[in-house]
Amino acid sequence: MKQAIIMDVDTGVDDALALFYLLASPEAEILAITCTAGNVPAHHVARNNLALLELCGASHIEVALGSEVPLLQPLETSEVTHGPQGMGYAELPEPTTPLSTRHATEVWADIARSRPGEVIGLVTGPLTNLALALRIEPDLPLLLKRLVIMGGSFNYIGNTTPTSEWNIAVDPDAAKIVFDAFSVLPPERRPIVCGLDITEQIDLLPEDVTRIAEIAESSPAELLLPEQPRGTRSTASNDIVRHLSDAVRFYVENQQVNGDGYSAHMHDPFAAALAIRPELAEYRSATVDVELAGSLTRGTTVADFRGHWGREHNVDIATATHPRVFLDEFVERVGRFAREIQGASV
Repeated sequence: MKQAIIMDVDTGVDDALALFYLLASPEAEILAITCTAGNVPAHHVARNNLALLELCGASHIEVALGSEVPLLQPLETSEVTHGPQGMGYAELPEPTTPLSTRHATEVWADIARSRPGEVIGLVTGPLTNLALALRIEPDLPLLLKRLVIMGGSFNYIGNTTPTSEWNIAVDPDAAKIVFDAFSVLPPERRPIVCGLDITEQIDLLPEDVTRIAEIAESSPAELLLPEQPRGTRSTASNDIVRHLSDAVRFYVENQQVNGDGYSAHMHDPFAAALAIRPELAEYRSATVDVELAGSLTRGTTVADFRGHWGREHNVDIATATHPRVFLDEFVERVGRFAREIQGASV
């Protein structure tokens, strides 16, 4: 049975990889994509999603613009990591599909009301849209089947400040609203939180991109090599492979500069995988809250595993996985999907 999903994204290279993965997965049915500011401004996010869906033959999926700023603090974006438009070196064609006439918050509320208990919410960007949707539908936690969040850092260093992860740090006020609101759920429906502790252990390697291209029957051989000049562009015959490779190259070049190796952390794709295949990870339940007042720690996710606060656990934190199992699945699914889409367009 397909899992119905609302994606809320700030696309972003790794958000795009998550979208490729879900479109390639027979278990997933993407009902809508809602866009928030984060990796790049919200209008770039929306354009990227429309263009990616057209590339993948899925322009029937609704794309709705959401919040263009965080709830309280000024917007911070990360073009240095994701490129000026959010897609690295990839230059997607200008989309012809229009944006939805609905605001992202309406999409969340309307879909959840229409299919109570059936829809998984997947957020791979800041939680702004979801926090705003809770204002118009406070019962959203009860209406969704489950929520999956890529965000936070637990017993692990941050990637935005010494203690905070990007998606939470961009809008910590929204994150706290969401964690608080979803604290009403029983254990079997607690949100899954996929933080840096686990996502930075899952790296897409250059040979994985080569293998995607091979499965897609793309030519010439797709090579991402650290010795190649920065900004080397793909000449792949398969459109999905070419754009994926150009996006990933920018991302891995940035990670190499930061001392993280010539590979791509699979933050958002792994969260997407847990939305449809939660068995890919092991979990530990905790009470998670967000620090808002600390002059050095604003945006830090704090997890109480031992009950010090005397509050019920409100999330299941993904703590362990077998990275190669997911990566091999990602490569196989996306490569096959790229081949099928190219074949359908010939």
